[in-house]
Amino acid sequence: MVDVLPDRPRKGRGAVGNPTGRYETEVRAATDDGWGNRWWENDEAAVEGKAPALATTLSADTSRSVITRNTSPDIPFNQSVNPYRGCEHGCIYCFARPSHAWLGLSPGLDFETRLWAKFDAPKLLQRELANPKYRCQILALGTNTDCYQPVERRHRLTRGILEVLEASNHPVVMVTKSALVLRDVDILSAMARRKLVQVYVSVTTLDTTLARRMEPRAAAPGRRLKTIEGLARAGIPTGIMAAPMIPALNDAELDNILAAGARAGATSAGYILLRLPHELKEMFSQWLGSHYPDKADHVLSLVRQSRGGRLNDPAFGSRMVGTGSYAAMLAQRFKAACRRLELNMREGGMLDVSQFRPPSLPGEQLKLF
Repeated sequence: MVDVLPDRPRKGRGAVGNPTGRYETEVRAATDDGWGNRWWENDEAAVEGKAPALATTLSADTSRSVITRNTSPDIPFNQSVNPYRGCEHGCIYCFARPSHAWLGLSPGLDFETRLWAKFDAPKLLQRELANPKYRCQILALGTNTDCYQPVERRHRLTRGILEVLEASNHPVVMVTKSALVLRDVDILSAMARRKLVQVYVSVTTLDTTLARRMEPRAAAPGRRLKTIEGLARAGIPTGIMAAPMIPALNDAELDNILAAGARAGATSAGYILLRLPHELKEMFSQWLGSHYPDKADHVLSLVRQSRGGRLNDPAFGSRMVGTGSYAAMLAQRFKAACRRLELNMREGGMLDVSQFRPPSLPGEQLKLF
């Protein structure tokens, strides 16, 4: 009889398992062929990294366009660019995980180990901005998966995108939890002087142990605060995102996270209540059972109280902040902290779309005006 391998935490990876995507007609499971060392029978061995290592692979995404548009009424932007699919940071709570099912892959370990890159993203963006029908609106960068995840260090796609935007005077809002954003401070500071950029740094917790388990390959909390400090010092409008807030796990830190961000130089802030769409409901529950079994039932109970009795509420308007008494209390705490810390108080923070100039494509005739 063939043994089905149990799911266990792996050192440096967020997901506990690799569940089959929701569009697949068959369910796949890893099995023991009798030649292994049965590492999975020892919880400590799995956590200590004695499980078979999972290498990260990067494949080419051959999309013909790079700007994604949405009409969601509860999202403050209508268009975005994401140079990478999947994210090596491995954040277990990431709402983008289920999107990997569109590729026939798992939202679990596949999402953080089998990545895709739009290697021609800067060129595609330049072409789309040069289209006579294009109308400038604020562009969001890195909203689905982190545009500064580890592979960016080598491939520099995000920097190429910023070079196109800077040359066209195109405004952009960025979200990241990586210190690598400081590499591009030269471009960002130049854009900031023209009111063309705002950067948000996501800080989920100040507890390094929780961060290591919850977002294993992202920058440590202290490093992210240093990133906010570096961006603010360079004159770049910087905000802090306390997202997601997870009931009974990191929600008690909300005030301290915002205060730490304000001390580092953040002038704006935001938060999002934990979202668990599609496969993420089971994956996050499994992760809780593996890492925080004593808190799992309480966490999920509070999530249900904030999501109309379910683990996820996809309704516009409530999906980001939840409903019910717990969600209302969290919102009140956030507003009170922002008032006390003078976050989201400064005027003139809107980015300027009036400066946009369509780029000239290689070989294109120069414009007279």
